Amino acid sequence: MVAGRPPASSLETETDVSDIRWQDRMTQVSGQGAARPSSLSRLTLVAGSLVLAICLIAMRTWPAATEVLTNQLFDGYQRLLPREATEPPVVVVDIDEASIAELGQWPWSRRVIATIVDRLHALGAAAIGFDIVFSEPDRLSLSRAVDDLRQRGAVVSLPSGAEELDSDADLARALAEANAAVGLALTDEGRDTPPKPKAGFAFGGTDPRQYLTHFHGAIRNIEPLQTSATGAGFFSFATSRDNVIRAMPLAAVAGDEIFPALSVETLRIAQGASGFVIRTSDASGQGGGGNPAMVDLRVGELTVPTDSDGRMRVYYSGMPNMSVIRAADLATDRMSAEASAAVMGRIVLIGTSAVGLRDIVATPIASAMPGVNVHAEIIDQIVSGSFLKEPDWAEGATLLAAFLSGLILIGVASRSGALFSTLAFLLLSAALVAASWLAFAKGQYLLDPVGPTLTLLVVFLVLIPLRLALENREKRFVKNAFGRYLAPALVERLANEPRALQLGGETRRVTVLFSDIRGFTTLSEGMDPQALTGLINNILTPLTDVLLKGEATIDKYIGDAIMAFWNAPLDIDRHEEKACRAALAMLGVVDTLNRSRSEPIRIGIGLNTGEACVGNLGSAQRFSYSALGDSVNLASRIESLTKLYGVDIAISEFTRQAVPDFAFLELDLVRVKGRSAPVRLHALLGDETLARQPEFIALQEQHDEFIRLYRRGSFIAARARLGVLRGIAPPTIGALYEIYAERLASLLAEPPGEAWDGVYVARSK
Repeated sequence: MVAGRPPASSLETETDVSDIRWQDRMTQVSGQGAARPSSLSRLTLVAGSLVLAICLIAMRTWPAATEVLTNQLFDGYQRLLPREATEPPVVVVDIDEASIAELGQWPWSRRVIATIVDRLHALGAAAIGFDIVFSEPDRLSLSRAVDDLRQRGAVVSLPSGAEELDSDADLARALAEANAAVGLALTDEGRDTPPKPKAGFAFGGTDPRQYLTHFHGAIRNIEPLQTSATGAGFFSFATSRDNVIRAMPLAAVAGDEIFPALSVETLRIAQGASGFVIRTSDASGQGGGGNPAMVDLRVGELTVPTDSDGRMRVYYSGMPNMSVIRAADLATDRMSAEASAAVMGRIVLIGTSAVGLRDIVATPIASAMPGVNVHAEIIDQIVSGSFLKEPDWAEGATLLAAFLSGLILIGVASRSGALFSTLAFLLLSAALVAASWLAFAKGQYLLDPVGPTLTLLVVFLVLIPLRLALENREKRFVKNAFGRYLAPALVERLANEPRALQLGGETRRVTVLFSDIRGFTTLSEGMDPQALTGLINNILTPLTDVLLKGEATIDKYIGDAIMAFWNAPLDIDRHEEKACRAALAMLGVVDTLNRSRSEPIRIGIGLNTGEACVGNLGSAQRFSYSALGDSVNLASRIESLTKLYGVDIAISEFTRQAVPDFAFLELDLVRVKGRSAPVRLHALLGDETLARQPEFIALQEQHDEFIRLYRRGSFIAARARLGVLRGIAPPTIGALYEIYAERLASLLAEPPGEAWDGVYVARSK
């Protein structure tokens, strides 16, 4: 009671006392609530800081954990912003499928290869490189055939100059006359001794053999070719987890010798340089600390920055301006004047794009690229001087970015709820990726945002559940505090997010099913309410079980009808197929029920797939999760049409397209009521097992031909085909052909003329 105020009545007095108690309780609650945020913030700060520290340690000690994601991100950068196209200093001679078809299967005679080399040399090629290894003598050499004949006892007399029959010698001569580099494959699979390098490597500081990539052996060229060639370079790519070629070793070790890559070897030959110079991090004047590492490679007048073990990150352009010459055109001297001019003064790489020769690789900008094109990209990139940069300070910058962004997220999460924390996480993640992209776009720097972003994600995934758990504890506190003073429904609304009670929806692609019991009105005549209820429940219960087992959402029961849909509220993989299987299973349930009934039951089922609005639909007082839209209405119309066509299951073309392997027969092209565009309907007769049976395939072929004749307006031919169909059709679709027989009779009696479009107009819903 308030002092100084007389009570007007006992009711008023009770109300006043209640008001006082309410105010006291609110004061108590707000006092307790005021102390809770600091406790919540402290817990969030401590937990977040601990998780952040663990993530930073993991980033420092286990950088390979994010390698796949980082590579995929940088691949995306290259696809969005490839290296600027140039007029490349390189030409590719392609041993393509067409050349193989023209000149015969690979390998070709070395005489053909010699002819190609001679013509390239005559055209003024600065250097010629082979992305091919000639590891065995030419099996097509005439000298080899002569030797074989002599071994078999034949007497072969050769004219003077017989040494020219040796095609390997012919190719060796051509290589010696041209500035050519043969290719070799460095490998860990074989143990063959590598050949001696053609060019030497000068270096200062630590011997590069300590940090360059090592191989155990090599697949080398036969000795005459190896000896005659001006240079030799390996074409073996650097391996990666996903087999995408992102980097290329410019120098590697095999048999204690340092070998150059084919790309830099041809650059050396083209410039007339005698060797290479490797700059090491601990060389004089470099001021490097830590483990020795390669800094760059000098090739003549060109300097190529590398990573620590001698690899160069390839920045692809796609080489849209590069000339590609078919090998057959060179071999048969059919080159155009433009192609001939393109060779002058350029490096020529000879390789293959033929799939059967297995030199197709994946790159950041293409899932399939000839390996020779990758070597061409490297040459073009070196000459243009456009390199991707992975500076020494990149790792430190990545750790710093993870630390600062993590601190910001922890600060936001400790002072705000899940929504603002989520926004902070998204903004920080976007900022990290944007900064990485700008560094790439403006300066070709590769700064990894994946590690910091994953750190943010881990911190977020730890803090948000923790925050929600603490907030749920507060909700329980609210319920306990106000449970005595408010109605339970009001307490629940007070404790939960009010927006959860509002109406809302989303547009999703769903598959909708309508089913209905045929002739239910006649079936239910004379039944009392209890018997009718029992009948409905006995039918709908097993049908509902089938739908739920098929991952359907039961929308509603409309008398004896069921409406259900798939792919909402949860994503359902292959929802069209699951809907079709559920419909077939419903027919199986009805067959089981009919075994114990004297009067059989039949149902009709309609299916359609399309966009629909799904969500909590209804009024502010009452709503339920449902679907609405044109696709839902069409499913209902299709179910109604099952009666007209005498089939159990009818589906639209939109559902049919997603389930190609089931047994379908086209019903008709129908313009349903309320829809201007006609819809192609199909009868679903069975699953893929039935679809593969010869009897059904024969029926389907006859049926499709009938529909084609009918829709073309060839009614007499269609009627003849219909006679065949009625003789082989199963009873389940006999009614369909009776309907078409009546329709054809009417059309023949009163031909529709030129207005015929094959569309049936449904007059009712």
